[in-house]
Amino acid sequence: MSKRDYYEVLGVQKNASEAEIKKAYRRMAMKYHPDRNAGSTDAEKKFKESKEAYEVLSDSQKRQAYDQFGHAGVDQSFGGGGGGGSFHDIFGDVFGDIFGGGGRGGGGRSRANQAYRGADLRYTLELDLEEAVLGCEKKITFTTNVTCKTCGGSGAKEGSKPETCTTCGGAGEVRVSQGFFSIQQTCPKCHGKGTVITDPCRTCNGKGHVKETKTLSVKVPEGVDTGDRIRLSGEGEAGQNGGPAG
Repeated sequence: MSKRDYYEVLGVQKNASEAEIKKAYRRMAMKYHPDRNAGSTDAEKKFKESKEAYEVLSDSQKRQAYDQFGHAGVDQSFGGGGGGGSFHDIFGDVFGDIFGGGGRGGGGRSRANQAYRGADLRYTLELDLEEAVLGCEKKITFTTNVTCKTCGGSGAKEGSKPETCTTCGGAGEVRVSQGFFSIQQTCPKCHGKGTVITDPCRTCNGKGHVKETKTLSVKVPEGVDTGDRIRLSGEGEAGQNGGPAG
C-alpha cells in the first residue's frame, strides 16, 4: 500500500512555512494521540502517520529530499544504502531507558586493566497529554555512582597506587588444572583487575567511585508516545579503569 503525501497528511500546502507545519502537526497529534483515543486503531494509524510526516517536513534536509524525490528520498526501504534512522532511533524511549545503551567489550584479551563502560540507568518519566504532544522540558533527580575525585577512580590513597596482583601476576586470570585439562578462571584475589589496593582511598574506601545525587534537564520532543525513549549519553554510572560513563 502506497504512502500518502506528507503535505496531505498534515493538511498543508507544499509551500507551507515551518510554523504552519508545526501548527498542523500539533493539531493532528492532539486529535489522534493514543491517550485520547484508547483502543482506536484508526486514530493510532493517523497519529503515527502524522508523526512520520512531521519528522520529514520539519527537517530542512529531509524536506528538500522529499520534495525532489518523494518518499524514495527519505525512506530507507527504497533502494540500498545505510545511515539515517527512524523517529524512535533518534529520540529513543521517554518511558524506558533514558541513559544510553550498549555493553562491555569482549574478545579473548586478558581482563586486567580493561576499560569498561559504566552501567546504564533507567528513569520512568510521566507526561500529561499536552506535554506529550507539544513537547516540554523536565528536570529529573537521581542517585548514581560517579568517579571519586579524591583518587581519580584508582581506589588508592593519594600518593599511592594499586599494586600488581601477586597471584595472577597482573593478568587478572589464573590457570587451574583439572586432570588432563587446564582452564582459565578469574583471579580470586584481585577479581580480574590485575591489581590490588593495599592503601585504599578514604573517600571511596577503595571502590574508585562514590554515590552522588544529580539533577538533569531533559528536553522531551513533540509527539512522543508511551514506550518512546530518550538517551542521555554519558549520564549513567561511572566506568571502570578509565572507561566512559554509561
